Amino acid sequence: MNDAFDFLVRKDITFLNFGSFGSCPKEIFSFYQKKQLELESQPVSFIVEDGINQLNNARKTLASYVHCQPDDLVYVTNPSYAINTIAKSLRLKKGDEVLSTQLEYGALIRAWNYYCEKKGASFIQQRIPLPFSTSDEVVAAFFKGCSDKTKAIYISHITSATALILPVEQICEEAKKRGLITIVDGAHAPAQINLNLNNLNVDIYTGACHKWMMAPKGASFLFVSKAHQNWIDPLLISWGYQSDNPSNSLFIDYHQTAGTRDFSAFLTVPFCIDFMRRNNWEDVSDKNKKNTIDWALRLMNRFNIEPISPISPSFLGQMFAIPIYTPDCVGLKQRLWHQFNIEIPVTQLDKRNFIRFSIQAFNDWEDYIALENALQALEKSGFLKF
Repeated sequence: MNDAFDFLVRKDITFLNFGSFGSCPKEIFSFYQKKQLELESQPVSFIVEDGINQLNNARKTLASYVHCQPDDLVYVTNPSYAINTIAKSLRLKKGDEVLSTQLEYGALIRAWNYYCEKKGASFIQQRIPLPFSTSDEVVAAFFKGCSDKTKAIYISHITSATALILPVEQICEEAKKRGLITIVDGAHAPAQINLNLNNLNVDIYTGACHKWMMAPKGASFLFVSKAHQNWIDPLLISWGYQSDNPSNSLFIDYHQTAGTRDFSAFLTVPFCIDFMRRNNWEDVSDKNKKNTIDWALRLMNRFNIEPISPISPSFLGQMFAIPIYTPDCVGLKQRLWHQFNIEIPVTQLDKRNFIRFSIQAFNDWEDYIALENALQALEKSGFLKF
């Protein structure tokens, strides 16, 4: 493992799972701890005054980074919190439908099913055939699930289990033509790909800062265009409702104030953005993306595997999902960890399994060789097939 940028990830393991929760470089984590110390040294003034001023500034900095208006974005702890807020608030009637895909994150499939069932609506998981060859195939397949009952679409920008960059720009454009509310789960997008919310033309978007932006755990955001802010209720009613000191935005008042919490992770996000700027992170990310494609091509050739999409920058960022077959998904992940000291997710989708590797600045050729050797050994043992 490369020591570049001095991440806190253990040096004695092969860590190929940055996409799940990310990790902080020491410099970022030290800043985070500094903010926590500020909180603990005078928690009252920090929570009700100093920290709130810093939080407003942090929101403006993040809004500039993802290209949106500051009052259209609030910090939340994670994308699941954000999507639960939206799914609970979405005005659905009996018989209405929310159109999605079978590629979505499992926890949020559960959230949508929960809220749709309570309202008598349906969460439609339209099948996107794998493999596919073009973005147009994805768009066409997706809208086959659209009907006159469809009120909104929900889709991942980058899928979790399969690590695919989906053509959300095209999908949002078509959805707008059909008068549908557009909701995008961009948990994996910020700092893995260039994110411009103004150009995306999306109604609602959530992204994680604690993945590829390298912020501490529990730092994410919810963006809502002004046309849709009026119907979104906060999950937690607090001082922002009928505020004694209202801002110029009810959306900010309602969703930024959520009771006592440590929002030091939120305040660290501007430092993360500055860290990336100082270290030419676009170049670092481009190198990681090139390595992702190189590793993917080598593994596909080495094990004679058909990929689920073209191996190109149009569909891949810094992650790649290797299609495999195994009788024991959980057991395979445990073997990779306990037998080979490799931290990597093994996922299941449509009765298929995937091993998804992520590449960050600290990953090097030795990590790749470790993974290739482990896959070869497990194939020989019969524990997995390609």
